[in-house]
Amino acid sequence: MRLFGRTPAGNAWISRRDVFALAASAAIGGGARVALAAGAAGQLVYGVHISLAPTWFDPAETQGIITPYMLLYALHDGVVKPMPGQPHALCLAQSWSVAEDGLSYDFVLRKEALFHSGEPVTADDVKFSFERYRGAAHALLKERVVAVEALDPQHVRFRLKDPWPDFLTFYSEASGAGWIVPKKYLEKVGEDGFKKAPIGAGPYKFVSFTPGVELVLEAFEQYWRRPPSVNRLVLRVIPDEATRLAALKRGEVDIAYSIRAELAEELQRTPGLTLRPTVIQSPFWLYFADQWDPKSPWHDQRVRQAAALAIDHKTINQALTLGHSLITGSIIPESFEFYWKPPAPVYDPAKAQELLSAAGYAGGFDAGFYTCDVSYGNLAEAVLNNLGQVGIRAKLRPLERAAFYKGYGDKGFKNIVQGSSGAFGNAATRLQEFAVKGGAYAYGSYPDIDALYPTQASEGDHAKREAILHKMQQMVHEKAIFAPIWQLAFINGTGPRVAESSFGHIPGFPYTAPYEELALKTT
Repeated sequence: MRLFGRTPAGNAWISRRDVFALAASAAIGGGARVALAAGAAGQLVYGVHISLAPTWFDPAETQGIITPYMLLYALHDGVVKPMPGQPHALCLAQSWSVAEDGLSYDFVLRKEALFHSGEPVTADDVKFSFERYRGAAHALLKERVVAVEALDPQHVRFRLKDPWPDFLTFYSEASGAGWIVPKKYLEKVGEDGFKKAPIGAGPYKFVSFTPGVELVLEAFEQYWRRPPSVNRLVLRVIPDEATRLAALKRGEVDIAYSIRAELAEELQRTPGLTLRPTVIQSPFWLYFADQWDPKSPWHDQRVRQAAALAIDHKTINQALTLGHSLITGSIIPESFEFYWKPPAPVYDPAKAQELLSAAGYAGGFDAGFYTCDVSYGNLAEAVLNNLGQVGIRAKLRPLERAAFYKGYGDKGFKNIVQGSSGAFGNAATRLQEFAVKGGAYAYGSYPDIDALYPTQASEGDHAKREAILHKMQQMVHEKAIFAPIWQLAFINGTGPRVAESSFGHIPGFPYTAPYEELALKTT
């Protein structure tokens, strides 16, 4: 299978296989042998596919995407959080309860839970962490939670404005508000000081961070759940895919994130390496940021539908993720509670051109920028090619992940945005972020969809609530607000030293977690 990408000039097309081959040849130097050690005994090294951002060290700044949790699961811990087999597993809390009237939630903390400084985790820290949270769900949480009370050092109570079925989902899954930082330390060092030397309550302690190079972590022996068996983790930034694979083959890294297309096939053929594909809770889509502007071509629903029909989902899936991704036609992961299954996506470029002609764009149109996270630039190139074949001409604009999601959330993009989210939650949390008025990534909204959101949020009957959320998803589909691409299969590789990678232990999570379950082979 071949996939094609643009040259820097933007008007010629070359095989990505050639690009991969040249990059891999330069990085590997012709050697195909797998080395047996990535570092000292007790050290595990990652080849990370993106540049790590200090903002991800702080749970207060989580952006409604999954990437920060790569670091949060190592450095920090939640009151409750998703764990293997449990979406709301007891962690820093040893128990929780909800009042009969649904207006308060109580959490009792473990006495054995400690921060890396040796200080105990207390109710004051839980209250402080919630109140300083300023991430994507900030406005919603502050609107619905009227008070947080530290009743004693181990007991904290959240009081709600009204009964809210999704409180625990937002608190423990869909935001960083329930991940706890040490109040005294943060007040001492300040916001910037915390990002330079974060202290948490997770299984690994911060050692050092060199921007654009690596993050080094060390096992926290007093972690309440269990001491990690791997003493040291090094998350090495290697943005180029071919270079990551070369490092894995040479034994310079033990785990390489995001290996796709021909490189994934090469990894699969290499003795000593193991391909680890995991379907994650991360749909990708095209978002038409200008669809609420009457002067934009995207204002016409037929144009948005044409873009959706132009995407050759199956070919792209096979070429980039070896067919492992799911073609669902939704921005909601199919594993989420309240998921509505839409009609299967159709690839029909002829119908796409008919719709464009009917909308007054028989010759196509210049669609401006196609903005994406640079680590999925190869997906963008493939979709751009499909769009171009029906006359929708756009220019690729790839950005580093932190800058991309900041710009997306700041409503700073126009034209076409290649969006995605792997955040925890359910159908309601995903709609709230991306399709409802006031959502962190919603550039506009439709009143009929907006009207249903508060109705479902306060509906205590599960079946009635499901029916409302299904209706909302159906409306999103019919209005063609998005053109879904796929639900990603995140393809990774592990080397011969890895006994347990923890891939897939937490359903839908793309990275290795829980980190305390990582293990290296002893021989």
